[in-house]
Amino acid sequence: MPKEGRDRRRHRSADPDPAPKPLLARILDTPNLARAVPQLQPELLHRLIDQCGLEDCAELVALATPAQLSAVFDLDLWSSRQPGEEERFDADRFGVWLEVLLESGAPFAAGKLAAIDPGLVVTALAEHIRVFDAAAITPMFEDGQEIPVSAIQRDEDSREVGGYVLVPKIAGAWDAIIDVLTALDEEHPGCFHRLMSGCRALSNSKPEADGFYDLMSDDEQARFDLALGRERRREQQGFVTPAQARAFLEAARELRADAPQAPPVSPVAAAYFRDIEGGAEADEPRESVPILEPIDPASDSDSASQAQTAEAVAAVVGVLLDAGVLPERTRGLLPPAAEEASRLGHVQRLMQFVREHDDAACSRRDQELAFLANILVAGCAVQARAFTPREASDAVAAVCNLGLENWPAHWRDQPSLPDDLLVDQSLATVFQVGWAVLHRDVCLFVAEDLVATLAEFRTSDRDLQAGLDELCMTMTRCRQAGQPWRARGALEALAMLDLATWAALVALTDECPVMLANVGGAGGARPRAISTSAFEFISENRHVQSVRAFMRRLPEMLFPSRTPLE
Repeated sequence: MPKEGRDRRRHRSADPDPAPKPLLARILDTPNLARAVPQLQPELLHRLIDQCGLEDCAELVALATPAQLSAVFDLDLWSSRQPGEEERFDADRFGVWLEVLLESGAPFAAGKLAAIDPGLVVTALAEHIRVFDAAAITPMFEDGQEIPVSAIQRDEDSREVGGYVLVPKIAGAWDAIIDVLTALDEEHPGCFHRLMSGCRALSNSKPEADGFYDLMSDDEQARFDLALGRERRREQQGFVTPAQARAFLEAARELRADAPQAPPVSPVAAAYFRDIEGGAEADEPRESVPILEPIDPASDSDSASQAQTAEAVAAVVGVLLDAGVLPERTRGLLPPAAEEASRLGHVQRLMQFVREHDDAACSRRDQELAFLANILVAGCAVQARAFTPREASDAVAAVCNLGLENWPAHWRDQPSLPDDLLVDQSLATVFQVGWAVLHRDVCLFVAEDLVATLAEFRTSDRDLQAGLDELCMTMTRCRQAGQPWRARGALEALAMLDLATWAALVALTDECPVMLANVGGAGGARPRAISTSAFEFISENRHVQSVRAFMRRLPEMLFPSRTPLE
């Protein structure tokens, strides 16, 4: 590694012991690593970087191909503040990537940048810098006195690179940007001027507001175009946008079981599968995406080289399997197989039935399970955080199982089938039935019953009573809006009464209600300790009955020594 990169890394690292993490150390010790890394799917490479930390993965990043980096950027440079919110481009994260690329030297980083989509690079750089032609701000003099033609020339931090004046907008990655652009000007001048021209166009001041239009500025339009391009690429890979996921889940909550017939397939689901059928090859369904890229014959011209590459890839995969990285796939590669995603009674029987009777229907069910898991990851939260891929698969199986148990009898098209098998019905609709039951009979029921319980009791502690009154008002308002989980903060007033009961109520009024250990056992001894991370998805009607039994015990748990108000 060049001295420049080593010095930069020592300056950035806040860890007094820069030793690599165990997983990363094992990966870096793999023989012929340079042959293995370019064969990894971008999703797997991103997960590895996410687990080990981007700042520590400079060696891995240096071995990645530009195509891999572009795909990883789609995953890594976008984030949302909360699960289900729209993801926004993270300019600061792009600055970290530049610094990591510089670990291998400025010319190397410039070469990687030159091979990446210029639209992404321009939009990202424009978040950090403003670019102007040097000639446009050349000082002018009159009678020996300088005439200020721009405020830019008075900026002490501005730098001139390749005939352009660069002015920082945010200071985080300023030095890294200057180093990379200087090398880009020297090594790839054509690319440099294209990027600078793009940044210069986005550096113009906003047009004067005249009240006759409400258009996006140039930089806002660039961000919109960048997000739209990413969205289209991800749709082709089987991802679901947060907006689509939220729309699907909200429509599911409002599904009516007393309707005369089953509703049509959700427009979101229909569009998703239409894209799959239109874009996937007949002999290669989308869910069978490999974890490795196909080996390029041009890069390994002889059998010995191919054997070395295969051995290197096998070694890396072995390390990832041992570390538990490989089974936990990222959002675009959620495991759709029935054996892994459907471990519950009715769903398991349905999958077994279609597998034995109709291979095409089984493949369709696998795709539907993957779609629904992606819906939960993109548009919902569990315990106020994002789903993991495994949790999403488990939740889908649970909700579908609940939907099969509660499928309205008058919607059944084939009464001759077993009671819990709906072979011709879309699992997306089955999921919506279960999701509506979960929302109505658990989330809304618990919220309403909690308010009714609190209204019957008073406490002499004025501060506590004020907190309970605020909880009642907040929960009533959120219950009427159909979103009890938005009262999560107000529920903290119950922690003073009984910590375990508070945790259980928070879990039951969540976007995806789950049961903690003190809810599942009706009438039994209360657990001595409750872990909020150890929960069970509600998958059967008996679980719903356990929730109702828990709510009947709520007064004695919250107010064990008090009697209701007369």
